[in-house]
Amino acid sequence: MSWLLICKALHIAFMVAWFAGIFYLPRLFVYHAQTTSPEVDAQFKVMERRLLYFVTPFAVLTAVFGLLLIHSYGSAWFAASHWLHLKLLLVAFLYGYHGYCFKLLADFKHNRNRRSSRFYRIFNEMPVLFLFAVVILAVAKPF
Repeated sequence: MSWLLICKALHIAFMVAWFAGIFYLPRLFVYHAQTTSPEVDAQFKVMERRLLYFVTPFAVLTAVFGLLLIHSYGSAWFAASHWLHLKLLLVAFLYGYHGYCFKLLADFKHNRNRRSSRFYRIFNEMPVLFLFAVVILAVAKPF
């Protein structure tokens, strides 16, 4: 098995683990925004913090192995892969989304959340759309 295939497999595996958390965390925010119980509120704060800090290393490792793949293919390939440029733009938005989750986590932690559960339901769907686009770009390689 080649280094390139191992790197690709690890990139995909870490991405799947990262997305498991990115899909679940906003769902916790939905339920958290609906609760009125102080005990449940405290439990959600613990669950959200643990989940976000658990999946963050997967986000980092996804980037590390993605960059190693780009480096392995070389600069000429990168320059010619216009689908990859769009994919990286979408991925940048996903990392921004991930970072924004830290802000939302802090809002809940300090009892500053002013957003409705409806907002979090919509927020929860955004990474799905980005994931579909990224996977289609990576598999179909249009342009």
